[in-house]
Amino acid sequence: MERQPIIPDNPLPVSSPESSLELVHLFDKFQAVRAFIFDVDGVFTDNSVLVTENGEQLRTMSIRDGVGVKIALQNGFPICIITGGRSQGVIKRLSGLGIEHIYSGVEDKWPVFTQFLSTFGLKASEICYMGDDLPDLQILHKVGLSTCPANAVAEIRSIVDYCSPLNGGAGCIRDILEKVLKTQDKWKM
Repeated sequence: MERQPIIPDNPLPVSSPESSLELVHLFDKFQAVRAFIFDVDGVFTDNSVLVTENGEQLRTMSIRDGVGVKIALQNGFPICIITGGRSQGVIKRLSGLGIEHIYSGVEDKWPVFTQFLSTFGLKASEICYMGDDLPDLQILHKVGLSTCPANAVAEIRSIVDYCSPLNGGAGCIRDILEKVLKTQDKWKM
């Protein structure tokens, strides 16, 4: 089911739920989030790579996503990055935002996911995970709030609890962070 746009200033999507019970269920999922885990390529980035003549791979990221990350961290939400990519530039950018738990070059994300839960004493039901492609499926099926950018692959869009109206690298992270924190009355600098 494709998602519809949201109403600005409303922390919950207006994705035409089949019943008000579905909206209440989504609200409960937003309320239960205690930590966030994100993929990078296709989530923090637009899934494109600019390759220079020297073979360096460059990516772009949304500044607004970065502001959202800082606000979530300042309000006590742990944030974890689990990515198959190995870009030192990406790692530098994310650590510069204050993210301490960055795992790159990960082929099997599940062991890193379970270690993060153990480190923080969290349950899968307390995690919001955003991914965009097939390597994210296993975790998306297990977390309390599964999310994706608007341009995620169809297999992901069809199973998540919330599909952002924004694309990867274009504000989807800010979108979910702001919605969850506003739902919990924690969207404060």
